[in-house]
Amino acid sequence: MIGVDVNILVRYAIKDEPQQTIIATDFLAKHSCFVLKTVLLELVWVLGSSSGYGLSRELVLKRVKHILGLPNIVMQDADHVALALEWYEAGMDFADALHLASSSELTAFATFDKKISNKANKLNLSPQVILLQTKTEKRRH
Repeated sequence: MIGVDVNILVRYAIKDEPQQTIIATDFLAKHSCFVLKTVLLELVWVLGSSSGYGLSRELVLKRVKHILGLPNIVMQDADHVALALEWYEAGMDFADALHLASSSELTAFATFDKKISNKANKLNLSPQVILLQTKTEKRRH
């Protein structure tokens, strides 16, 4: 099994460099490929970020699910990744979703980030998200 870098997956997903697209497509078809969670995290960022390709969330999901569904692709920690993609589809930031899904066997996930806390509570996700706050922040609520 061969680990693949994000640039191979981007060429396959975007098809913006014809020669590299052919090479990437051929490589993915002929080899058992392992996708690390860190590579997937970068792929989602590159596809969806305004600094990258700026694709819509729906199109990012479609392309990522297509790649992960290829017969020669094995995803690291596939169950947690599937959960993170589900939460991303529900509106959570993918990095936050991946952090939280990867913590699902833990009792809680602690953060200063109100956004992840609010989204996790809204979606009723597990594990519990503990929002750490300063004394000043607590007084404002």
